[in-house]
Amino acid sequence: MPVGNVMVGQSGGPTSVINSSLVGVFKTAKDMGCAKVYGMRNGIEGLLSERYVDLSDYIRNDLDIELLKRTPSSFLGTCRYKLPEATDKPEVYDRLFDILKKLEIKHFFYIGGNDSMDTIKKLSNHAKDIGSDITFMGVPKTIDNDLAVTDHTPGFGSAAKYIASAMKEIIRDANTYGTDLITIVEVMGRNAGWLTGAAALSRTEDCAGPDLIYLPECPFEYDKFVSKIQEIKKYKNTITIAVSEGLKTPDGKYVCEANKAAVFEDSFGHKMLGGTALYLADAIAAETGIKSRGIVFSTLQRCASHIVSRRDITEAFTAGADAVQAALNGETGKMIIFERISNEPYQILTSSYDVNLIANIEKVVPQEWITDDNTYVSKEFEQYVRPLIIGELSPFMVDGLPRHLFIDK
Repeated sequence: MPVGNVMVGQSGGPTSVINSSLVGVFKTAKDMGCAKVYGMRNGIEGLLSERYVDLSDYIRNDLDIELLKRTPSSFLGTCRYKLPEATDKPEVYDRLFDILKKLEIKHFFYIGGNDSMDTIKKLSNHAKDIGSDITFMGVPKTIDNDLAVTDHTPGFGSAAKYIASAMKEIIRDANTYGTDLITIVEVMGRNAGWLTGAAALSRTEDCAGPDLIYLPECPFEYDKFVSKIQEIKKYKNTITIAVSEGLKTPDGKYVCEANKAAVFEDSFGHKMLGGTALYLADAIAAETGIKSRGIVFSTLQRCASHIVSRRDITEAFTAGADAVQAALNGETGKMIIFERISNEPYQILTSSYDVNLIANIEKVVPQEWITDDNTYVSKEFEQYVRPLIIGELSPFMVDGLPRHLFIDK
């Protein structure tokens, strides 16, 4: 029985395992008999310009599949395009659905985070309004781990693994000379501190971990920050601190804004952050006279495919595959979610959930998982994250470097 053609896209910030979800969609759709699997270049924005490829031209065999799983960033390219409301810009929806009709698309998949789920919500609701039989499914992706309902999101585990690993190396380096040094490490996270909290995983039998962790869920008070450093300095020469890029002062201003001549916003109204660690390192050096340095992980934490979590890359594939199964069963307007059954042994179940109850809802770190003085995360937080970083998947090395799959146009 014909199951129609497929359109799949990637949107928002990339991750080191987002292409594993793409492979999950592609392979499952082909295995289930879908004739064509098209990939939109640069998400919805590219599709509006009729920029798409037949993925079979690039994923030709099992080796390509394994290469793509190990390739970081978005194979198809990405975008941060805010789909307008259908009532405001009906011509945008007319064009999108005309393109999908021309390509005989039956199933549409969008791999992304909160803003991408907003797109699935709008498209699936519009399809119902006009009587279209195209199914629209969301495949979760975000290193920020801030999607509602799902236990966690593909991409987060690998980013957490990178952050914890790099933090151990930074701490080892800082302790080399035994002289006074304050190191402030900036981790991604606008309003949710899941990634910054993951720095606590570096606290192992061979590493003390960071001395302080500051999440965006709690107002950042500079005077208390300085007092805490001075307190630790009484018994330690080297101090390492993890801070979120999204730290805000009690009056609601981003800490990093104090050091910027201009702050830019994307199409969703999100301010472009970064520079928190550098600003605080300069301020602390001036305040205490102690040598201080700021380290910004920036895009490294989302593109480090050489240190992905095997569990994460497997779950990313599963999310894509299960989205296809749900769509072929007639489901639409939903996102694949993970439900954790247990930590030891780690067990999860997947299911689909109404995207209307997920889109535009931000999941933050629960207050009970943050210490009372707002300077660290709890044992429960660590127990939640640690299973997500387990396992490794080695890249295919050529001439000493990892090999990736890419589109050359």
